[in-house]
Amino acid sequence: MRWILGLDLGQVSDYSALVALQQNERADARHYAVRHLERFALGTPYPAVAARVQDLVSRLPLAASCLVVDQTGVGRAVVDLLRQSLAAQVRPITITAGHAVRWDGSSTHVPKRELVGAVQVLLQTRRLQISAKLTLAAVLKTEMQNFRVRIVASAQEVFGADRAGQHDDLMLALALAAWVGETIPEPYTGPVVYSPLREDGDEDDAYRWWER
Repeated sequence: MRWILGLDLGQVSDYSALVALQQNERADARHYAVRHLERFALGTPYPAVAARVQDLVSRLPLAASCLVVDQTGVGRAVVDLLRQSLAAQVRPITITAGHAVRWDGSSTHVPKRELVGAVQVLLQTRRLQISAKLTLAAVLKTEMQNFRVRIVASAQEVFGADRAGQHDDLMLALALAAWVGETIPEPYTGPVVYSPLREDGDEDDAYRWWER
């Protein structure tokens, strides 16, 4: 089992969003379950976002997780804040409009089409579960439905919410985590945590501590 967190950093009119993704290796392929969704209020200072994330990853079961951070634009400053105490866990991603993945020495540049594609593949192969019990599950599903590929006059693909005023922060946070999970497999080296199943086979309540 492996935990991957995706952190999409918003700007003035966008939310910052955090997704906790649980990755499980099965005989056929890797499977994923969204265990936590969080969206910060508009205008939340980045140090406050960093402090919240640091608090989450300081406790089990997220202590050994991989934190994938959107370093695009304003993201670099927040990455630096997180690296002060979480250097081994932070994986910065710079989202681009290009066609190739590349490393610039400080972050991985990933085309948005690659990030979106990772989520699409998981959905198409039924390897992604999103519990309806999560407070923001409906918001995430709406963002996923509204997320479209549009062909503009320049013949370039533009990925994002269909209409102005819609948000895609949770979708991008999920895409960051999913892309790393599918593209950069890493063995889980943290502590083994026993999370008993309920009689109905639902694990969700075992992970509700961060919403209390």
